Amino acid sequence: MGNEPRSEPRFIVIGAGMSGILSAIKLKQAGFGDFAVYEKGDRVGGTWRENTYPGLSCDVPSHLYSYSFDLNPDWSHRFSPGPEIEAYFEDVARRYGVDSRMQFGKEVTRAAFEDGRWQLRMADGSTDVGDVVIAATGVLHHPSIPDFEGLDRFEGAAFHSARWDHDVSLAGKRVGIVGTGSTAIQIVGGIVDEVAELSLFQRTPQWVMPQDNPAYSEAEKTEFREHPETLAKLRSDIALLFTEGFSNAVVDADSPQLQAIHDACVANLEDSVKDPELREKLRPDYRAACKRLIISGEFYGAIQRPNATVVTEGIERIEKSGVRTRDGKLHELDVLVLATGFRVDRFMRPMEVIGRNGRTLEDEWREAPSAYLAISIPDFPNLFMLNGPNGPVGNFSLIDVAELQLAYILQLVELVRSGSCSEVSASRTATDRFDADRKQAAKKTIWSSGCKSWYLDANGVPMAWPWTFDRFRQEMSKPRLADFELL
Repeated sequence: MGNEPRSEPRFIVIGAGMSGILSAIKLKQAGFGDFAVYEKGDRVGGTWRENTYPGLSCDVPSHLYSYSFDLNPDWSHRFSPGPEIEAYFEDVARRYGVDSRMQFGKEVTRAAFEDGRWQLRMADGSTDVGDVVIAATGVLHHPSIPDFEGLDRFEGAAFHSARWDHDVSLAGKRVGIVGTGSTAIQIVGGIVDEVAELSLFQRTPQWVMPQDNPAYSEAEKTEFREHPETLAKLRSDIALLFTEGFSNAVVDADSPQLQAIHDACVANLEDSVKDPELREKLRPDYRAACKRLIISGEFYGAIQRPNATVVTEGIERIEKSGVRTRDGKLHELDVLVLATGFRVDRFMRPMEVIGRNGRTLEDEWREAPSAYLAISIPDFPNLFMLNGPNGPVGNFSLIDVAELQLAYILQLVELVRSGSCSEVSASRTATDRFDADRKQAAKKTIWSSGCKSWYLDANGVPMAWPWTFDRFRQEMSKPRLADFELL
């Protein structure tokens, strides 16, 4: 139905990480002045604020993991360390004048669509009302902690990798790390030369892609600063290599590019690990990239240090002095690090979200999280997600993903501002069609080739975008309005 133009709809952005900062900047640039950004933490940065473990870096090249409109000539390395990335986001928020629009210590606990607007409540009891909600809540922020028997009885220091306790000194300590994902592999390289003993408790070995991480010289940084076109071309070249060499390959399990990646990982293992027993412990029985591919030039060297051990026996329980494995051995430890990943199916949850006619997000996602094009949910009007379920979380820079998604969302919001409609949400028919197509396409991806990973939902179906990134870019260029309910 037609409506009077809304010259100034009010926006609520939930989260002040990478996507939340992006949302605030783009809303401001689009002429939307009435918006608030609520963040549960004490400052911007999202995952880069919460993760501070030793060895932290991004596994996407820094010049690609940057906003396209604010390239950074001063990255120190090809893959820069975490504190540098956090500082970049803080600097961007400040320079674009959106830091002042952000309210910290404001955890949104409830969002309900009532009388055509979103009513929000925060943990501190405060409330707000908005016409449009953008959920920039991230993916990797709810720690997953296994229910190990006896964990509460461990007398040493124990913490999840995303809640690193910097008051605990590791110097000369016996440290155990549970897990073998990207985080664990980075921590091994970050602490092995500091600790007395390092025990890596491995349930599943990982393929490791060799990767140099050269520092950028001052001359290169000067060139980037003085010639922005050089920097833009570098980013474009990296994006092309990333797209053709990896992101478009993983969605086709039979692609020659994927075979080349697997061969490179095998060669890396064979050439880098000298001890045959350790080599076989570290050899996966699935294809490279079935799980999230580990990018590291340091891990194999670090894990072969004399003070490092890979423990492949399963964990029986935690005792006051260490970890007891199923072979009966007690691994005595001073510090236990749980690099056990995140609950990647949470998205907006545990926030209570209620759409039209009392429809709850828990009801909507009872089987598995899903959203039309990873952005919109039927019966949840004017609620849009950045990096929501079924997006390219496993195969591209999430900054590029979020930029494309937000440009798409703003086209939909323009319908509200112009008065063409007051409510926008994906139709049930379009969402069901997208979900069926996605599940069918997922069968051809490397993620369906026979391993357990966080890419799979509770039914064993890959959650990530199963088509090429080129197709994602095309889908995000312009909404198909026939796939939306416009009221």
